[in-house]
Amino acid sequence: MVAKTKPRESPAPSPRIVKLSWGRLEVDGTEHAFKDAKVFPGGAREWDWRETGTRHNPGIQPADVQELLEHGAEVIVLSQGMLGALRVPSETRRWLDKFGVEYHIHRTPKAVALYNHLVEDGCRVAGLFHSTC
Repeated sequence: MVAKTKPRESPAPSPRIVKLSWGRLEVDGTEHAFKDAKVFPGGAREWDWRETGTRHNPGIQPADVQELLEHGAEVIVLSQGMLGALRVPSETRRWLDKFGVEYHIHRTPKAVALYNHLVEDGCRVAGLFHSTC
């Protein structure tokens, strides 16, 4: 089981996702585009599924979300890919529920729109974004 850790101090806001297309996400304040991205208060990085053994099925693992909480996220947006192929298993949902984390799960276009809306509202939001399938 993954334990919740104390959030890092991060005075910076969550960056906006400025462009989404098949296989490409561009995040404000970063110099390169991502295929899959972890976006969080203060920054973004490539989401390398190999780090946690993530695959389309069973899907997003609690360990994928852990880093977002470490960056001080209060709301999490999880994308299922452009076509909805990436799953979010009940284990991950239960893990988020256990820690009282507000989360939203949508296909990537809707996930990006919601994420950017939450950023504009000043939320400490983070997300996992898959830009294909």
